[in-house]
Amino acid sequence: MSAPPDLAPIREFLPCATPPAWVDWALANQDLLLVDHANCEKKAASTALNLMYRYVEHPELLERLSRLAREELRHFEQVLAIMRSRDVDYPQLAASRYAGGLREIVRTAEPGRLVDTLLVGAVIEARSCERFAALAPHLDDELRAFYESLLRSESRHFADYLRLARGIASAEEVEQRLALVLERERELIEGEDDCFRFHSGVPGGVPPGRAASGAP
Repeated sequence: MSAPPDLAPIREFLPCATPPAWVDWALANQDLLLVDHANCEKKAASTALNLMYRYVEHPELLERLSRLAREELRHFEQVLAIMRSRDVDYPQLAASRYAGGLREIVRTAEPGRLVDTLLVGAVIEARSCERFAALAPHLDDELRAFYESLLRSESRHFADYLRLARGIASAEEVEQRLALVLERERELIEGEDDCFRFHSGVPGGVPPGRAASGAP
């Protein structure tokens, strides 16, 4: 197996680390974690495909997001296989407030809409990568190996979305809009949620900084 990617750029990019209280919540809800992980992979592939349909005038976007969509669907298949092997049902789940909360600040006029959508994609991919890394040390051997295997592709997806945004807008615009997205992301990650999801905040009433179970 190849060496894991350097996650320092992603950790420096994100406005905060995943709260340990969320890690505890995930460990107590591992079947639900798998179900929502499968949903996240489907949504990621769908987002990439929707952008490909909407913005056919951007060749680099078409090429990068085509590959990204294929990878996300492959990850979806891998999660389904793990769920089947563990007899985990696949119920319908309501979406978390995370992605919707980020998209609330996406502009409606082009090209701002595309720039903001790409930046939101970069933040979601970065957070997914960071959460896989945060969870992996606390999981059983099979899930740990699987989540660690996702780190390289997720970090590449983060870089792809960010590179695409920077190829469309000026550096000043990207930094200005990115600051808004990241501030909103911090609010969502450190805020309280009633339902556990892969991108949820902390469980209601639990301080974000509480140590995770089994954390070194």
